Amino acid sequence: MMMNVPLTIPMMLEHAERLFGKKEIVSRTDRGVKRLTYREMASRTRKLSSALKKLGVQRGDRVGTLAWNHFRHLEAYFAIPGMGAVLHTINIRLSPQQIAYIINHAEDRVLLLDPDLLPVLESIVEEIPKVRAFILMTDETTLPESKLPNLVLYEELIQQAEEEPFVKDLDENAPAGMCYTSATTGNPKGVVYTHRSVVLHAMALGLADTAAVSESDTAMPVVPMFHVNAWGLPFAATWFGSKQVFPGPKFTPQILLDLIEQEKVTISAGVPTIWLAVLQVLEKNPRDISSLRTLLCGGSAAPKSLIQTFEEKYGVPFVHAYGMTETSPLVFLSRLKSYQQDLPMEEKMSFRAKQGYLVPCLEMKVVGSDGKEVEPNGEEMGELLLRGPWIASEYYQDERTKDAFRDGWLYTGDVVTVDEEGFVSIVDRTKDLIKSGGEWISSVDLENALMAHPAVFEAAVVSVPHPKWQERPVACVVLKEGHQATKDELIEFLAKDFPKWWLPDHVLFLQEIPKTSVGKFLKRKLREYVKEALGES
Repeated sequence: MMMNVPLTIPMMLEHAERLFGKKEIVSRTDRGVKRLTYREMASRTRKLSSALKKLGVQRGDRVGTLAWNHFRHLEAYFAIPGMGAVLHTINIRLSPQQIAYIINHAEDRVLLLDPDLLPVLESIVEEIPKVRAFILMTDETTLPESKLPNLVLYEELIQQAEEEPFVKDLDENAPAGMCYTSATTGNPKGVVYTHRSVVLHAMALGLADTAAVSESDTAMPVVPMFHVNAWGLPFAATWFGSKQVFPGPKFTPQILLDLIEQEKVTISAGVPTIWLAVLQVLEKNPRDISSLRTLLCGGSAAPKSLIQTFEEKYGVPFVHAYGMTETSPLVFLSRLKSYQQDLPMEEKMSFRAKQGYLVPCLEMKVVGSDGKEVEPNGEEMGELLLRGPWIASEYYQDERTKDAFRDGWLYTGDVVTVDEEGFVSIVDRTKDLIKSGGEWISSVDLENALMAHPAVFEAAVVSVPHPKWQERPVACVVLKEGHQATKDELIEFLAKDFPKWWLPDHVLFLQEIPKTSVGKFLKRKLREYVKEALGES
């Protein structure tokens, strides 16, 4: 028999403080750059826990954060679960009405916020009456005028608080954090993470065949800390003693490149739109990014051309990943197996552009419309089902649980293929597949192919109703600055890889493609635009 020692979030910070206390956290803030050590950060974190108790926060209470990626947010990551409360990271890019909804639905008692988000909360303050206090995370030493009641300065709380130990009798299965989905339809859905699930997920990020986060790394999470806990990177990097770099409020591609070059960042994580924008700046103004050993990319499918450019031109390994709010999020990473390293480049890229294969501890099934598992031949499509120790088992107080969680599995809503090597490729969301003449067309495949064209910056494909074929694809394209392309040129470019009936009926050129709060293409809004545009043409 083995010892039954609970897996809890405070033990990760205590480990970093004890062994890596001199290691550095570098953070852009609203007034400059702040540097502190894990030893200093751990002390401040315990003081924050103590201060929250004085504000009336008790075990099980939800404490919300509306903040960018910075050191104070990292302290909240550990202080709130460390006192037995629940860290609720709120998506700052949601509408004020959706923010009010999730604050009320989660029943947040205290909110920590950044200064530039004061107007958002002031606009909804009367709609969130159960919030007892607001804590302003700022370098400023005086409070601004505000409509928010019980507004206090974060740094004043830290200075006045006693440093007390973290709670020692935490249950590893107790709630530790929660996030809400980005809500492409309906209200956001809440997902609750436990201490155990967070710890196991962080441990998985340290595996050599996943992200391989280690003490020797300098980690920069670009993915927001309000989006699935920045994919768990701040937890893993803290536990393993990595130097951490936080880009702070309103960063730009130029700022990200500055930080990579100056701080010698080795691993960073973000959605494809981030890396597309970074690449565009990098191409115009070359920088030294040779310190990077891995760029993690997830949230939506990355174009093969993006992967290839970073790897071949800049020598930066670009790792495709897949996950969801409901999966904490780590599920697949696309790393070549040892015997695939000598494959021809085109073959290697075809594997690298897939979402990858399953990480240890998780199980999956791919189920067709007949309810049977599909063959792993890379062609048959089915819905992806998942289960494992960091996969949600339900939504928080939401009747939509019954639609997504059945028979012990999470039904992801993603349509995928799986090949004989176990590499999974996302074909589409079930709602975004295009059915034309009784056959399925993958919008994702068309989008990735279009973004391989040298003149195309971004591309999204949606369906429109058709009297004969049921649905037909329409491509929406944003061209790179200074580049030109015509509809016929793009259709001809696609024709070499796709059958004629897959080719879009229309190509619309846009200045910008609408996106969700986490950088994914907002297909619902795009469909509305396309219908209106084609109706007028």
